[in-house]
Amino acid sequence: MLDCQVEGEGPISITWRRNGVPVATGVRATVLPDGTLLIKNFSKRRESNETDAGEYDCAAQNHYGMLISRKARVQLASLPKFLSHPESVVVDEGGVARLTCQVNGIPEANITWQRDRRLLSTEDARYTLLPNGILQITGVRRTDSGLYRCVASNIANTRYSHEAQLSVTVAGSRIYKEPVILSGPQNLTINVHQTAILECIATGNPRPIVSWSRLDGRSIGVEGIQVLGTGNLMISDATLQHSGVYVCSANRPGSRSRRTALGRLFVQAPPEFVQWPQSVSRPAGGSAVFSCTASGVPEPHLIWLKNGKLLAPSGNVKLTNGNTTLAITRITPEDEAIYQCIAENSAGTNQASARLAISQGPELPEAPAGLQATPLSPTSLQLIWEQPPEHVSQHIIGYVMHIRRLGEPDSAELQEAVSKTTFRHEFANLEAATTYSIYLKAYSALGGSQQSNTITSTTLGGVPSSPSFFTKVLNQTAMQVYWELPSKPGKVEGFRLEYRGVSNPDVQGQETFPGHINTHTISHLEPAAVYEIQLVAFNGNGDGPSNRRLVSLSEGGNTAAGSNCNCDQSDGSMSTLLIGVHSGFACILCCLLFILLGYRRSLLCRKAASWETPPTLDGVRGPKIHTPENIELSQRCDSAPPPVMVMVEATPPVQAGTGSG
Repeated sequence: MLDCQVEGEGPISITWRRNGVPVATGVRATVLPDGTLLIKNFSKRRESNETDAGEYDCAAQNHYGMLISRKARVQLASLPKFLSHPESVVVDEGGVARLTCQVNGIPEANITWQRDRRLLSTEDARYTLLPNGILQITGVRRTDSGLYRCVASNIANTRYSHEAQLSVTVAGSRIYKEPVILSGPQNLTINVHQTAILECIATGNPRPIVSWSRLDGRSIGVEGIQVLGTGNLMISDATLQHSGVYVCSANRPGSRSRRTALGRLFVQAPPEFVQWPQSVSRPAGGSAVFSCTASGVPEPHLIWLKNGKLLAPSGNVKLTNGNTTLAITRITPEDEAIYQCIAENSAGTNQASARLAISQGPELPEAPAGLQATPLSPTSLQLIWEQPPEHVSQHIIGYVMHIRRLGEPDSAELQEAVSKTTFRHEFANLEAATTYSIYLKAYSALGGSQQSNTITSTTLGGVPSSPSFFTKVLNQTAMQVYWELPSKPGKVEGFRLEYRGVSNPDVQGQETFPGHINTHTISHLEPAAVYEIQLVAFNGNGDGPSNRRLVSLSEGGNTAAGSNCNCDQSDGSMSTLLIGVHSGFACILCCLLFILLGYRRSLLCRKAASWETPPTLDGVRGPKIHTPENIELSQRCDSAPPPVMVMVEATPPVQAGTGSG
């Protein structure tokens, strides 16, 4: 029988589930009037491998919503065969004997021991029986010899282990033996209020003295602490403070000779609520926040249910702060439900619930309309909005203006209250040339309205500076562009990226990005072509100076071709000369052209100028090079026009009869 007691406004219907599947009621399973589930002939059916075992929970529902209970695990009682049997042992008279057996039963089996098939008396203080199937005998005598076996029993069965022979030999009592720990403490995990037993049994001559300490130096204490036998440590009603590493020491009397063994005790605690959600009533369109905080060891994991089903966050439903806060905005009738906070860890589960109801009454104010912003100075903005109709404004008690720099998180938002009689507001003490995100809400005695449309506005003071950017050639038809974002939010409203082919200006494009994006991939370009890339940062005051760069998609080109150029000219074009050379002699003509152009530029500049070529220039002077090369001619001149690029493509000698012009 499984109980399910529910309190609430009726009528209440109760259903049961096993492993998440509704339990079919009938001859074998019945739900009693008080909600109790009665299962007759609880068993496992071998023919179909079906079982009544599993995790059960009950669901209670009325017209307000649905609640789900904690899960209860139901198992079929069993006592399988022994996992390990005691083994025969030979012990010196006066020494220590240790026999063990292991069995896993449901419920946990009670283990006793027999010698020569007679129940072993535990009245003798030399015998210590630990609950996990360990028998310790100290000060062994010849009368302890015999056949030992352990007996395990629970409500399902009784089982007997194999027999093991304990043989006692006569040894000289004066033979010195160093202390030896036969069995030290094992790592153990328990729940609070349970009992922990850390084993430590040692032998030697003279008999060693067993003591306990903590590795961290803290005192073990005395309350709830007991020593079983000659050295086993028992901690009753364990608390979280008992967690730690325990050291068992076996000391030879009258000397510093000692042996140690370590074992870790981990005490865990099921979840307990520090703060639990409270039922609230809110008007349609309003907001509700449920808080749920739980403590436990290990740290509990929180999940939320809505009317018994796992809550999935959506547009108006948000879970934040590690699921400790449930926020519901723009409440609709679909949000009216019972919400449950489930805290789980390896020690157990806990649950708390709250109801969200939609209150009946006057509606909340409508969202303000017509919000507009005008920059007044480098440090101020003026906001205006439409005056609502009189039947609406009479319920409004004031407005709240929300502002933050574009790109800042919501937590950095500033709010300023505005009188209900004015429909304009001035924000002062702002930063120059900074873009702000702004919206407005109206408030009545029942709560706040939906927020107005969010607008952006930029204070006076200039345009953004030229952005630095980098390019990476991905392949012969694609490149990736990266640019740096300003160090402070609001300094840029967005970026505009433009590209065009140098040899084919018809291939061009333009993309606009918000201020938090700093990368873009341009694809489907002409293979191995040269493109001019231009990036501009802008805000509400206009475009900043552009930054341009030439990029070649030729094979093997992994970096941008050309230098950054901050240009304000309207045309912004860069002249480029592409010459295809189809014979070795044409290379000589190209070099002459290079010299003539350099001489002509030097006359125009009227000052010393120099030409730079990349290291690949030497490669194009040979008559037998067949791979295309890019040559960038960049003139160092303050008044020079845009640089000239020469692309030399060397091809194999022309076959006879295929002359080219």
